Amino acid sequence: CGVALIAIGVYAHVALDKALAVTSASASSTPVAIIIVGVIIFFISFFGCCGAWKESYCMVTTFAILLSLIFLVEVAAAIAGYVFKDKVRSVLEQGLQEAVQQYGQDAALREAVDELQEEFHCCGVANYTDWAAVAPFKGNDTVPRSCCRVNGTACNVHPSPTTVYTEGCLQSLEAWMKKNLLVVAAVALGIAFFEVLGIIFACCLMRGIRSGYEVM
Repeated sequence: CGVALIAIGVYAHVALDKALAVTSASASSTPVAIIIVGVIIFFISFFGCCGAWKESYCMVTTFAILLSLIFLVEVAAAIAGYVFKDKVRSVLEQGLQEAVQQYGQDAALREAVDELQEEFHCCGVANYTDWAAVAPFKGNDTVPRSCCRVNGTACNVHPSPTTVYTEGCLQSLEAWMKKNLLVVAAVALGIAFFEVLGIIFACCLMRGIRSGYEVM
């Protein structure tokens, strides 16, 4: 389960690399937090394996307690995520708007926005008309070349639905997240099941070790 969480965190960070680059630090820290939790679970599980191998009552008990705490934290995080799910959209929208407004001022941010638009086939925050209010494109009826459907010398001049992507990046990112939400939920439930199973087995082993001590 720890390895699975690490894999999910790495996948989320790689897949949303450019999206996270243009949003807030709190959003970009989410995949990192998943990776950290995965590493913690991995080492706690290794600790539990050593305890089972050595038949150490103290180590197995510690493993069961730590795994129970992690399970409770994950349940709390899931509840918090459901309660504040609407806030994710507002944070993402705010980050995208700030990135678009600073497009002509920050080269690294400009590159991230361009790659995001090319990868998700989107343009602007809500739609391609958002670029009309941005300094480099204001008044000249143009958009970034990363909005173009097909490469051309003037594909970004006088943009229209036939030459540029019309859908905003906010909708594209939301669609991507919803598409992968079912997979993430299934993996999370699988991890939770194995954690509960680990706690139950640890408790059974604790009782068995204690019974062996009492017989001796």
